[in-house]
Amino acid sequence: MKKLIITVAPTGSIPTKKKNPHVPITPSEIIETGIRCESAGASIIHVHARNLKDESPSTDYGLFEEIYKGLKEKTNLIIQISTGGRAGMTYEARCERLRLRPEMASLTTGSVNFPTSVYENSPDLIKSLASDMMKYGIKPEMEIFDLGMINNAVLLIKKGLAVPPLHFDFVMGLQGAMPATVENLVFLKNTIPCDATWTVAGVGPAQLSMGAHAILMGGHVRVGLEDNIYYKKGQPARNEDLVDRMVRLSHEFGRDVATPDDARDILSLR
Repeated sequence: MKKLIITVAPTGSIPTKKKNPHVPITPSEIIETGIRCESAGASIIHVHARNLKDESPSTDYGLFEEIYKGLKEKTNLIIQISTGGRAGMTYEARCERLRLRPEMASLTTGSVNFPTSVYENSPDLIKSLASDMMKYGIKPEMEIFDLGMINNAVLLIKKGLAVPPLHFDFVMGLQGAMPATVENLVFLKNTIPCDATWTVAGVGPAQLSMGAHAILMGGHVRVGLEDNIYYKKGQPARNEDLVDRMVRLSHEFGRDVATPDDARDILSLR
């Protein structure tokens, strides 16, 4: 079994310091979190930016650039830029940050109902973001909130907008999307191309259970305050503690943890 790749999503667009004081908001906080999480065992960091005045999600290129350059200088982490739409839904609001040419970026290949809104990703927007990633040599992480998004991702290969092997992230446990069950995880894993790699991002309490099953199934895991702000009920988490827990679980199960360079080999980023 290949080594376990641990992705940390430290910030996201929703959690605030009022909900958890450990949520990193400023570029310097995100960079310092990345340093600690790499030390704990993470090999990928999933990056969002926030407006500094009110902690709202930001599309500001300067903020993404500051975070990217700081992480690049101070860590060996694979930097995965989010192209998510909570900060801005249009292509123009989501594409500029790709000019940083990170090794990876997220690409959601369909639309889904969030608890209070519709996360819309039209076919034209998906095509445009995928085309940019091809142009800049960025490997997309296909963000999968529902089964049909897997087929949409595979079709990008046929259109010349993605190169195999693909990498998938199954987002599970979010209200309005796929329930976080072992049966669903097994079905998703068996639906993707045989040469593809995959990780799972469990939302809320599902982060621990889905992560444990992914370790046993040969997949990879995403943890972090973007998806889950608690270490256990009532106890606010720190990103590095969530990483450390997956490292300990993986070692208990007899599976080694990937360094960033191991992850580059596993994900065909070399």
